[in-house]
Amino acid sequence: MAFKINHELPSPDVLKELVPLSEEAKEVKRARDEEIKDVFTGKSDKFIVIVGPCSADNPDTVLEYVHRLKDLNEKVNDKLVLIPRVYTNKPRTTGDGYKGMLHQPDPNENPDLLAGILAIRKMHLQILEETGLSAADEMLYPSNRDYLDDLLSYEAVGARSVENQQHRLVASGADIPVGMKNPTSGDLSVMINSATAAQHPHNFIHRMYDVEY
Repeated sequence: MAFKINHELPSPDVLKELVPLSEEAKEVKRARDEEIKDVFTGKSDKFIVIVGPCSADNPDTVLEYVHRLKDLNEKVNDKLVLIPRVYTNKPRTTGDGYKGMLHQPDPNENPDLLAGILAIRKMHLQILEETGLSAADEMLYPSNRDYLDDLLSYEAVGARSVENQQHRLVASGADIPVGMKNPTSGDLSVMINSATAAQHPHNFIHRMYDVEY
């Protein structure tokens, strides 16, 4: 059976032009990335805390919780770096059910990936501009991270993806921390192998380009 094409989606570069970062937001993001990097490299003795619900499915609710997190961050930022979890994809073990904002920006309407990509970028940008807290999202689809790579400060590879070769290769080229979860079986060796693979340079296909990280 052939695929049915619904829409031609804009490239990440085009989407970034449609929903751009201001120079002020770029500077906030740069400072956040540096602060987080210092923790991972041992230059800072703070702790990273990635906190929030499993799935972000309502922008108003997400903004409310991140604003509350901002208030908390101001009280604990001498010891902690808080990164809000804003996971806009919902992995499904059997493939059935709601797949997150990317697929359905309105859970009561039919899937619309074009509207979903715009919705999640606008939400992440609003979070950054209003709270100064760049967020974490899940790399459920490696090709989609390029729509958000200028907004996120942490990415997660989930239990159903951690053994996938493309996730590991794309993670190797990310310029922000990428967390690897243990798989649904609970086998820690899979997670360790994935982290090891992501720490090495690779040459592979990404978005129809021959790339090297």
